[in-house]
Amino acid sequence: MVLVLGVSAGAAGARAMLTHSDQPHLPPIDRCKVGRRTAGGIEESVFESIRLMRKSAAKRDEFITGIAVTTRCSSQAEAIRTTAGRNRLTVIDEPVAQMRYLRFTGRLPSEGSILLYDLGASGLTLTQLDCRTDAILATKRSTVLGGDGHDALLRWLLVRGGVTLDMQGTRHQKEALATEKVLAVCDPISGRRAVITRSDFANLIEAGIHHSASFVRHMIGETGVHPTAIALLGGCVRNKSIRDELKQQLDLPLIYDPEPEFVSTRGAVLLAAERPSARRVRSVHLTPVNSPQGSLSEPVSRRKLVAAVAVTATLGGTIVGALAMDRNTGDQTDGKPPTVEVVGPPKHG
Repeated sequence: MVLVLGVSAGAAGARAMLTHSDQPHLPPIDRCKVGRRTAGGIEESVFESIRLMRKSAAKRDEFITGIAVTTRCSSQAEAIRTTAGRNRLTVIDEPVAQMRYLRFTGRLPSEGSILLYDLGASGLTLTQLDCRTDAILATKRSTVLGGDGHDALLRWLLVRGGVTLDMQGTRHQKEALATEKVLAVCDPISGRRAVITRSDFANLIEAGIHHSASFVRHMIGETGVHPTAIALLGGCVRNKSIRDELKQQLDLPLIYDPEPEFVSTRGAVLLAAERPSARRVRSVHLTPVNSPQGSLSEPVSRRKLVAAVAVTATLGGTIVGALAMDRNTGDQTDGKPPTVEVVGPPKHG
C-alpha cells in the first residue's frame, strides 16, 4: 500500500494527516500537530510534521507517494517552496483544499456561493466562493478575535476567581468547554478552585462573535451575492456556544464538520492523492457582478459600517488589555472585566 500526506499550515503551526492513497476520506493512519516556535517561520513546523509522518510511514514499511501543503498566503507558500529542498510537494491555496473536502463529503451546495468562516488561533478569515467554479468572490481577514484572544479572556476570568494558569493550561480548559458544560479548575500552585461554565465563556466572547457577524454581513454587502450556506472551520468553532451564537446572528444554513480544524488537512490529503507533486494549486479570483437575483435585499448602510468599525476598535482594546494582564500577575482592572459594553451587531434598517 502507498501513502499520501496532507499538511495544513497556520499561524500556530502545522497539522499533518497520513493515510492510504485510495482511502483519503477514512480515519487516518497517523496524524500530528507541530506548534510554531516564537521566532520560527511556518516552514519549520511544516517540515517537522512531514519528518514525523515519514518516520511513521517508515515504521510501517510503507512509502509516501504524494505530499500536499495548504497555505493561507503567497508569503507562506514561497517560504515553504524555498525550504522544500528534496521534498517534492504540492502547495495549495487553503480555500481550494477546504472546498475540495466539503465537496467530497457532499456538504457543498451545487449552485450559488458558500462562505467559509475560518476562526483560528490568530484571527478570522472569511472567504466567499462560487460553488460551481470554486472561484473566490471576496476574502477578508480580521485579527480582532481568534483563539489566542479567547485564551486571554478566559485566563482573565480564571484569575478573577483566584486561579492562575499559564496560557497552555488555559487553552486546555477552553477546549474542554467544547464538550463539558461545567469545569472545576484548580490552581496548580495554591490549590484554589474556580468553577467556570460554558455560559461564562459564551458571555466573554459574545461581543467578538457579534463583531464577526457584522464582518460577514459587510462582506456579503460588498459582493452583492447572498451565500447559500456558511461553513464553520477552525478549531475555535468546536465550541457549541460559538456555533449557536452564529446561528442566531446569521440567517444562513450552517455547515459543520466534527473536526473543523482538520478540514484543510483532509482537503490536502485528497489533493495529494489526485495531483502530481512539485507544483502550486492557486485559487481563482472572480469579480462578482451584482444582479437583482443575487444581491442583498438592502445595501449596507453607512451607520452599519461605522458601528462595525467601532466594535472592531473596542474589541482590539479588549484583547490587548487581557494580554497585558497575562504578562503581569497584578490586577490591572480594579475588579472590572477588560471589556467595554457591546450590546450586539448593528441592526438592520
